[in-house]
Amino acid sequence: MKIAKLSDVKNELSRYVEHVRKGGRVRILVSGVPAADLVPVDEASPDWTPDLASLERSGTIRRGKAGLARELLEAGPKVDARRLKQLLSEERDDRGGER
Repeated sequence: MKIAKLSDVKNELSRYVEHVRKGGRVRILVSGVPAADLVPVDEASPDWTPDLASLERSGTIRRGKAGLARELLEAGPKVDARRLKQLLSEERDDRGGER
């Protein structure tokens, strides 16, 4: 882990971000006191906001353990726009203008 002063990080942010993108970590000091860690995204709970994390800690919600089903990631059926418009028009006609 690299240790750097805040002023150095501000002046050379791109360099430090590149270091972190390669898997490194940077501890940032303010007046010689550790204030923050710059870590890769994977280590910083990628898809959780603090609100969801607090709900999980309180037992209100449970985080799923399984990944997404492969079917959900596959493209759905192709839809012919002209046919879809025709079906919608027919449905509206069948309803007789009801809402």
